[in-house]
Amino acid sequence: MTFEDTPAEAAPRSRPRKPKRRISVIGVIGELLITAGVLVLLFLGWQLWLNDIIVGGQQQAEAGELSQSWALDEQDPTPQPTESDAPAEPTGPGEPAVMAAVGNAEKFAVLIVPRWGADYERSIAEGTGAKDVLNKIGLGHYSGTQMPGEVGNFAVASHRMAYGGGFKDLHQLQIGDHMYVETQDGWYDYVYRSTEYVLPSGVGVIDPVPQAPDATAVDRIITLTTCNPFFSTAERLVAYGVLDTWYPRAGGPPAEIAGTVNARTQ
Repeated sequence: MTFEDTPAEAAPRSRPRKPKRRISVIGVIGELLITAGVLVLLFLGWQLWLNDIIVGGQQQAEAGELSQSWALDEQDPTPQPTESDAPAEPTGPGEPAVMAAVGNAEKFAVLIVPRWGADYERSIAEGTGAKDVLNKIGLGHYSGTQMPGEVGNFAVASHRMAYGGGFKDLHQLQIGDHMYVETQDGWYDYVYRSTEYVLPSGVGVIDPVPQAPDATAVDRIITLTTCNPFFSTAERLVAYGVLDTWYPRAGGPPAEIAGTVNARTQ
């Protein structure tokens, strides 16, 4: 038997060297811009979503504590109110109590809107300054407009997004929805009637008779304002309601929110 000559093993070929990656100034700038973009998106996510949840929860808890303090004061057999926080007397048979104006950034009411969830409640403070009221407390009363239950226009502002987003769901209100304003005197039940969109310059919405500066007020109105659309301040979303019923504190809260209100003192 013969064997064919086997060819000699080929010498191993050397692998071509990969060219070294050149780092250019443009590449570095591009990577920095991408990193910056990611950081901006993360910040926006924090500011507009996670921060809203955290701050909104804090504002809700503070509103509950304020409401609970009024309930406990009512149960105290020997309350010692000061001149500034003494309950106001109703102005007449069946008419709601109207409290005196309070100082800037002072909390004096709680807004409860069942349409926005069984646990929605936010404190209302005097003034609409961003740093001391809207960013910190959440809801602010337009100084110079009427107080809860007063004939005229009780006007309130809040952020749509960020800092708790107090009026994030303002567009979800439906005809007939109840908006309760609680104070130390009791509960004012406003019923939602309509929505309007205006430019930021449309300050007529907070007139005693909205958009009718020369008219004489006869109704007790609530006006809620916020920015629109989301993530923009291009215009204002405005919701109106009219006072339907006044519930003095001594008689207990309205049936729709009684469970939530009473649970705080149990």
